[in-house]
Amino acid sequence: MKKLGLIGYPVGHSYSKMFFSDKFEKENLSDWAYELYPIEKIEKLKAFLKSEPDLVGFNVTVPYKVAVMNYLDEIDPEALIIGSVNTVQVIEDETGTKLKGYNTDVYGLEKSLIPLVSHGIKKALILGTGGSARAVKFVLRNHNIPYTSVSRQRHDTRIQYEDIDESTMKEHNIIINATPVGMFPEVDDYPPIPYEYITSDHLLFDLIYNPEETVFLRKGRERGARTKNGLEMLRLQSDKCWAIWKEPDFSLSK
Repeated sequence: MKKLGLIGYPVGHSYSKMFFSDKFEKENLSDWAYELYPIEKIEKLKAFLKSEPDLVGFNVTVPYKVAVMNYLDEIDPEALIIGSVNTVQVIEDETGTKLKGYNTDVYGLEKSLIPLVSHGIKKALILGTGGSARAVKFVLRNHNIPYTSVSRQRHDTRIQYEDIDESTMKEHNIIINATPVGMFPEVDDYPPIPYEYITSDHLLFDLIYNPEETVFLRKGRERGARTKNGLEMLRLQSDKCWAIWKEPDFSLSK
């Protein structure tokens, strides 16, 4: 049995197990399995890997997309530039077990978000500064879309939520939620931005896909904005993960 999985904390919100289990059933891949592995602390990763000798790869979700890089033997050049890893390949060779990290979030995000971006887009507002936000920044930079990052702590390179006012909302007509705020089971939560200034000129994109429509997206839709969740992004990046895991000599450039 070849095992795959998802590490993070929590992981109960994820559709990854369902996605891959359906894939294995449809393609009659009875020797593959995908499981969810809640790991309370990233420091427990090595012990976890020893307990799962059949693991050939795993995904990484919040809050470990950055911290996991410290445990990898090799990192794909693009993931190294992004500064975030969401996919790990477990490689067995004559020297032992090695871990190689990739970022497939960028692929999923680019294919899901960029087609929605119109020529009238001014600037993006990225909510959050974690591993997912790093992938968002990478994609926006590649498409020459200026952005402003928002977090709860003030910093030279970002603003705080309380800094967002009417002029900020007018200047930024893409708003991307790259935080877990609003994710199942905390479905009543939403990022603290002034939704009253959202118009039909805005595009709201949420990397969350469970629930299907977060409060963040609902508030935007009610103001006339275009909205999209992260489900297509999940499916796209999962396809790229599968390509990595099933090919020992995989290259993202293929």
